[in-house]
Amino acid sequence: MKAITFLLKAKQPILATSFEGDPNSDVSYSYILGSMIRGALIGRYLKINRLGNTDILADGTVRRLFFDGTTRYLNAYPCSQTGKRTLPILLSWRKEKGAELKDESDGMGIFDFSIRKPSKEVLDSPKAISEPFWVEEDGLRLYTIDRRINIHTFRDRSKGRSTENEGEIFRYDAIDAGQTFQGVILCDDSDEKIIQDLLITPDIWLGGSRSAGYGHVEISQVKSHNGWNEVGIAPEKRVGDNILKVTLLSDLILRDECGQYTAIPPTNLLFEVLGINLDKPSNAYMDSTFIGGFNRKWGLPLPQVSAVKAGSVFVYENVEINPDKINILETEGIGERKTEGFGRVAVNWCTEECFTAKKPKALPRKDKPQFKTSESRELARQIGERILRQRLEQLLLAQIEPRRLQANQMTNSQLSRLMIVTRQALDKNSREPLDTLFSQVTKSSRSKYESAKLGNQPLEKIIKQWLDNPREWMGTEIKDILIGDEKCSLSDSLAMEYTLRLIMAVAKNATKDKADE
Repeated sequence: MKAITFLLKAKQPILATSFEGDPNSDVSYSYILGSMIRGALIGRYLKINRLGNTDILADGTVRRLFFDGTTRYLNAYPCSQTGKRTLPILLSWRKEKGAELKDESDGMGIFDFSIRKPSKEVLDSPKAISEPFWVEEDGLRLYTIDRRINIHTFRDRSKGRSTENEGEIFRYDAIDAGQTFQGVILCDDSDEKIIQDLLITPDIWLGGSRSAGYGHVEISQVKSHNGWNEVGIAPEKRVGDNILKVTLLSDLILRDECGQYTAIPPTNLLFEVLGINLDKPSNAYMDSTFIGGFNRKWGLPLPQVSAVKAGSVFVYENVEINPDKINILETEGIGERKTEGFGRVAVNWCTEECFTAKKPKALPRKDKPQFKTSESRELARQIGERILRQRLEQLLLAQIEPRRLQANQMTNSQLSRLMIVTRQALDKNSREPLDTLFSQVTKSSRSKYESAKLGNQPLEKIIKQWLDNPREWMGTEIKDILIGDEKCSLSDSLAMEYTLRLIMAVAKNATKDKADE
């Protein structure tokens, strides 16, 4: 098969709506779906050949190009700084809890649990990788994308403005403009020229809300390849050890024995393609997601189905596999909707137990507004900090309810004292008052601190953990805010402020609970 690669540069934000977020928001995927590229090229083909009012499925060429699986439109993942196509992070990778990459000079140890789990001494508190993409360039580099959040108001279509009945506020969390993605189309040799002609015109619109300033993309660097491989390693180099390790490079849609869409290991699908009897996977790291879509021809959404998430890893032991079978599996893919880029797999890929990852070098974004005065930069920083504080407030409210004290034997005076001292620490933005409190607490009071459980650990121990690492309870929810070329990051002082506020909220809730008893 021929592989046609091309770059897609976002000239406007792109809204490839996923099923994340609340009902009043649309959150975009972190990449451009193959189904979006396929849909846009269908529209171009029909316009060029004037087939808009005909039954296009009766045309054999149309079926071969877009519908029967002969041609495949893979997801366009972010392009690295060296021009490589990144790939989804493996769900079997783990890092030490609290480990972060602040800039390109930092290194972070990553362990592949699908190969071997390290001891407690090596990796004390394993945690999944938060960055969604990675690539091998001068070592392993972790990539993420910039996002843009815009607030919109529903408008009455006839009046062209919001009204009492049509005025709800909603937001779009979209892929920000200026970023580049690499797409791939796999096709027969005979269709190479047709596909390339469809990609000649650089301007194309992808995703939703195109009339509202979303979706303008520029196509460039269209190239054709023979023997293209999605992971860049020849199948001959990935045979041995009687191991079949399957990694999903895109979401996988499959059905169970009853014909229902489900998220399970793809053992039966692998048997169908390879003709090899397989037992249950000896090791599996997977997650599920929901897949939908929108059919512009019908003007209707597609049915929502459960799927196995990209990056899932399945390991089968005592399996002999040769390069030809690896090539078939990686070329054909597995599952349903393979035409749209679903079901892409890599076999016996990523075989290192541990390695070091870094961030790519930060490059200036030329498409973003550059602030020319110190006043405008200061205003941008203030806006970024307000957005950051708003997200921290939302996270704090979400964390308070599940963090209630259990077996609470603390007196109201102890809880009140804890709140007063925490308020003093908050005024100083320092943990010193709380450290002094815990060092001077009496033996009887300490026993009550130990009996008060937050989760399954004593209250005092949890508070000290939060003070040692104020970002721990926040997880990966709080991201950097970019206003133009000014970046607002979560500072240590801001993390400590909201950690102290969480401690106060826990103590206050405990006081209310005692009053209700």
